[in-house]
Amino acid sequence: MTLHTAHAAGNNVLRAARLKRGWRSGEAAAKAVSTAGRRALNDAHFEVSPRTWRRWESARPGWPREDYAVALHAAFGLWPEDLGFEVPPGWVRPECNENTTPEAEVKRRAFVSATTAALTLGPVPPRHVDPALVPYFQKQLEEHYRADMLLGPHDLIGTVSAQYQLIDRLVRAAKGETRRGLLRVGAAYAAMIGWLYQDAGDLSAATFWRGVAQEIAVRSRDPHLIGYSLVNQAQVRTDLGDGHGVIDLCKAALENAGKLAPKVRVMAMQQQAHGASLTADRREVDLLIDQATDLLAQVDDDLPWGNACRRTPNYLEVQRATCYGRLGMGAEAGRLWEQVLADMPTTARRDRGVYLARHATAAATAGEPEQAVEIARQAAQITVETGSMRARRELKTLEQAMQPWHDASAGQALTDVLASVA
Repeated sequence: MTLHTAHAAGNNVLRAARLKRGWRSGEAAAKAVSTAGRRALNDAHFEVSPRTWRRWESARPGWPREDYAVALHAAFGLWPEDLGFEVPPGWVRPECNENTTPEAEVKRRAFVSATTAALTLGPVPPRHVDPALVPYFQKQLEEHYRADMLLGPHDLIGTVSAQYQLIDRLVRAAKGETRRGLLRVGAAYAAMIGWLYQDAGDLSAATFWRGVAQEIAVRSRDPHLIGYSLVNQAQVRTDLGDGHGVIDLCKAALENAGKLAPKVRVMAMQQQAHGASLTADRREVDLLIDQATDLLAQVDDDLPWGNACRRTPNYLEVQRATCYGRLGMGAEAGRLWEQVLADMPTTARRDRGVYLARHATAAATAGEPEQAVEIARQAAQITVETGSMRARRELKTLEQAMQPWHDASAGQALTDVLASVA
């Protein structure tokens, strides 16, 4: 084979791996590997450009730089030499012990990176901590909540984690009421970091940060914050599909319900409804959502965290629709999603993507595959823009719900729609 012929053939191994993943173009593959790399490297700015991907496929490429190698491995589960890259002289595949796969090692490094912000070692030098820092961080937290709705998790994780590190150092140096105030706001920051990792699809890091939030809440001795931290733990259990675990945690949060702010009780009840949906108890779902609805008008606190019930129109109907969808009640869920989506503000873009994906699944469950595909087109575009793994998971659920139409025109249309999200 001549040199020209070899270059014309290009990297057929990489091309075949791309097509096996369902990525029909180099642009789609570059986006998917970029997303995998951002998660594996914990780097919100990591990117593989379409031009780089075309270069990899058009010739037999040399060994990629280290971050590209990690991203390729995270995306394909293969090392670069398995993907047609030229191995440099003397390179040795990283060793893994008998209990550790290469994929697990990448995840371990990502997890260590995710948890570093909470694990500052050693004593903190004495310093004056101004009480005005407490409202400053509270105000910043509210802005982070707004940015999360617009951007999704990846662009915020680093910023919020860095601020938590600073709060943690200040807590160690502060005294009296300033220290207690910083503990309360620090718990809220840790809870938000847990949420960002959960939305990004990293449940290990999410669980760690939810645990950090709970520890700080207990140290603050704030009963409202302790209840909030238990609900946050229940959210992770919901994503894990552990209905009984969700119910246990929410019942613990509500054990002294009379001492809790109405907002915390609303949060615990609606999350317990999710647990009920996971255990196929439709009656309990409606009972809990109805009880939370009766409390919603009483939410009037100035706590800086847990304010989704204020920011999100039809907040509790969102929860009911989600539970109905989980219970397989497609028509009932679909009617609720139409109501919810009609009232959503344009600023809640990430949430809109998630809700559209759930609406599409409800349409498929109700036997309306064409409607499901049309709704999915909107959801897929927002999912790509925000990088929300929650939305991606919802689209995976839609893909399963559309299996009866896999070989029909609607099924093929959905495959084309989801190619951009893969």
